[in-house]
Amino acid sequence: MHIAIAGNIGSGKTTLTKLLAKRYNWKPHFEPVDNNPYLADYYEDMNRWAFNLQIYFLNKRFRDVVEISKSNDAIIQDRTIFEDACIFAPNLHDMGMMSDRDFDNYTDLFYLMISLVKLPDLMIYIRSSIPTLIGHIEKRGRDYEKSMRIDYLKGLNDRYENWIKDYKGKLIIVDGDHSDFENNPEDFRKICDQIDAEMFGLFPME
Repeated sequence: MHIAIAGNIGSGKTTLTKLLAKRYNWKPHFEPVDNNPYLADYYEDMNRWAFNLQIYFLNKRFRDVVEISKSNDAIIQDRTIFEDACIFAPNLHDMGMMSDRDFDNYTDLFYLMISLVKLPDLMIYIRSSIPTLIGHIEKRGRDYEKSMRIDYLKGLNDRYENWIKDYKGKLIIVDGDHSDFENNPEDFRKICDQIDAEMFGLFPME
């Protein structure tokens, strides 16, 4: 079984992944951040490193999906290959940070990869506004994120909304602005109730 968490930078994907992995005894698959060889350079000079970073993520994410498809474990994944190709790369292209040539090359590679894998059994999308995202980003204090532009985050948010409205698989949407699933057990329980209903046909007792 493959469950995926989607959401913008700072939406709480990793936190929710950890909580759900513990709650359901799922095996977590986290986004590679701290050991990413391009990330710090990318935030210093997006134009120079955008294509390199996106190819790195696409490669890592495809490896993850292939491993997940071969596994007998129930796996919960922090961010998906679909977000890289449907949100991050097109956003960089539109902002002029990825050339037409690089973007076309990237897109061709993505569609080849995606023809070999299937959708997750459940997608959980954390919908968050820009102020919420900025608050979370500032709280975790990663040096390389301090120079992140608000228009960059907004462009990503707009693309997330366009992508999720046409998503064809099983989907749960979490209100990241009003759901404090990290600190409020009731908010977390509501998410679990949605998962139980969607995946297992179970509904909470009144």
